[in-house]
Amino acid sequence: MLPLIKMMLNFIVKEPCTTGRNKLLLISFDGFRWDYDRDVDTPNLDRMAQDGIKATYVTPPYITITSPSHFTLLTGRYIENHGVIHNIWFNTTTQEKKQYYQAQFVDEYWDNGSLPIWITAQRQGLKTGSLHFPATAATYQNERVQVREVESQFYDYTNETDWRVNVDKVMGDWFKTQDLDFVSLYFGEPDQTGHKYGPDSPERRDAVKKVDRTVGYIRDTAQKHGLADRLNIIITADHGMTTVMKGNGINQIILSKIPGFSFRDIKFQLLDYGPNGMLLPKEGMLEKVYNVLKGAHPNLHVYKKEDVPARLHYSNHSRILPLILYADPGYVINGLLPVQTSKGEHGFDNQVLDMKAFFRAVGPDFHKNLVVGPFETVNVYPLMCHLLGIKPEINDGSLDNTRHLIVSGGQQCERKEPDQMSVVIGLAAAAGFLVVVFIIVSSYNVFKRNRTSISLSYKNL
Repeated sequence: MLPLIKMMLNFIVKEPCTTGRNKLLLISFDGFRWDYDRDVDTPNLDRMAQDGIKATYVTPPYITITSPSHFTLLTGRYIENHGVIHNIWFNTTTQEKKQYYQAQFVDEYWDNGSLPIWITAQRQGLKTGSLHFPATAATYQNERVQVREVESQFYDYTNETDWRVNVDKVMGDWFKTQDLDFVSLYFGEPDQTGHKYGPDSPERRDAVKKVDRTVGYIRDTAQKHGLADRLNIIITADHGMTTVMKGNGINQIILSKIPGFSFRDIKFQLLDYGPNGMLLPKEGMLEKVYNVLKGAHPNLHVYKKEDVPARLHYSNHSRILPLILYADPGYVINGLLPVQTSKGEHGFDNQVLDMKAFFRAVGPDFHKNLVVGPFETVNVYPLMCHLLGIKPEINDGSLDNTRHLIVSGGQQCERKEPDQMSVVIGLAAAAGFLVVVFIIVSSYNVFKRNRTSISLSYKNL
């Protein structure tokens, strides 16, 4: 009897699907390289992997720096498509440059045709928030993220006490009290420590321990506020980090020392910013500058904009300057003089293993204790849209690359509002099922009583 009822129930109940009703928290720990947990005890990250998903690594877009890479997470577009091509906003006519923090407030830099997931979600009826995440300060097609907090210019990204205050705010106020559906949360470590001390330093290892404690606090706080069973959490980073080679034996890249190169031939330059740079030669000087720089240093790569390798997706945008320069791992590009002091750097070719980032995910929609292979961070956007049950904007990623992470396999539940006929049909189907169950149960009970009566009759003979 019970197997029959179970069979009928299985017939009318669909396979698991993603409801889109769970909340989602996207967290970025800036500069957390894919292997930073290998030389540090990370019990909370380990437990998160056991409870959810761990990727071998994820590949950020080129160039592997903060603002462009974070905007790829938010839009699912490669950098040449979303147009946030650098941390620095610049104007080649006025020679004006705005560094990372000031560039956050230049609306036209960010509002370039690609909508971040906050705006898309809000237009489809969800409530969103963002705390310190790059791109939070800008306005997009006259809309902003509904609940937001932008850090002050000289904010201390290393303060663990502030980290916990921010976590409490997101969990207790934004998710629980204000009932937001999606929040992005940014932490500036271990990037700062990796730059200052290098990725192989004990200071970097201490920073990773601090990140691990914070991951534990995030999950404990979600549990405390009753969110754990309805909150999906994705934790990743914008890039990795590698050691800058220094010393007397290192052949530094200094453009002013290259024979035949002159800044008098350059109208605008973006240099002294790690391993990459861009040049706008004066009119008629492009070929001269290119030929002088091409092959001038064994660790310097020079491309005309249109010749940049297609796999880098860093040529097809009007903001990208005519000459693109990038260095091999461990080298940085200097203009007039070697003024860069960082012991760790990023911004290198995204195929370099040290540029890969980490990825963890946990929550009701994710598989448990599953290690998956590498994928590009451009695919995080369609995954998030699926989890939230929203229709994505045009993007360069694909849910096909992440559907194996989720219990539903990428199957979205139907969320149509039932019309009157659908309600009638549904009620009729339910009633019919109950009638069938009643008839089967009644028939079984009658049969059982009859069999008992027959048995008693035989005994009395």
